[in-house]
Amino acid sequence: MADKLGGRVALVTGGSRGIGAAIARELSRAGAAVAVNYREAKDQADRLVETMHGGGRRAIAARADVSNAADVADMIARVKRELGPIDILVNNAGIAIRRGVDDLTEADFDSTIAVNLKSAFLCTQAVLPMMREKRWGRIVNISSGAARGAGAIGPHYNASKAGLEGLTRGYAARLIKEGITVNAVAPSLIETDMMKGETNLVSRIPLGRFGTTEEVAKAVLFLIDNPYMTGQTVAMSGGMAFN
Repeated sequence: MADKLGGRVALVTGGSRGIGAAIARELSRAGAAVAVNYREAKDQADRLVETMHGGGRRAIAARADVSNAADVADMIARVKRELGPIDILVNNAGIAIRRGVDDLTEADFDSTIAVNLKSAFLCTQAVLPMMREKRWGRIVNISSGAARGAGAIGPHYNASKAGLEGLTRGYAARLIKEGITVNAVAPSLIETDMMKGETNLVSRIPLGRFGTTEEVAKAVLFLIDNPYMTGQTVAMSGGMAFN
């Protein structure tokens, strides 16, 4: 897929590590200029951008709290100024505050919804004028198996990811006639920092191992490459079923 996305500009929120970093690397390998958003992990974002530069690709690290509208506006303006109008948006930023039902607070709920769901709304709204002008755009939201199953993090997390999939379908239905597709990828039990020390969970996966961040990134690239697919959620669970 080398240079398949040549001339395209992509923004990956929460792109400094884990799934976001893997997606950013795949987009860069495919030829896109990539803005790697981060909130606190500046060093990691800078190192990732340096590797892209080493491969002859255009990239920048772009700090923003994507749950804050002013931060999002400033970030989008900078990406447009330094890389060009955004064609591809991957809403990957998220937090996972583990709470039992009795320990869950209003602050936990509000911050989870703000980072996992509101951020996708803010970033999508901000990039739509650029995509509409070109009549071409790809938006991929990173959901979770927790949108449909109980999960281990808590009901606040379930709600944020279920809302993200609803947001995906709502935008998809309204934007396809303008050449913009909106889809989601819902990974479960991926080998990231969140899963360190959780090897006991492997027994729940029929495939017998955690998924990899690279596998999630490949699913994102598949959606970006398919102009006929919109409003869909691609589940990545290693064979686990949800009810």
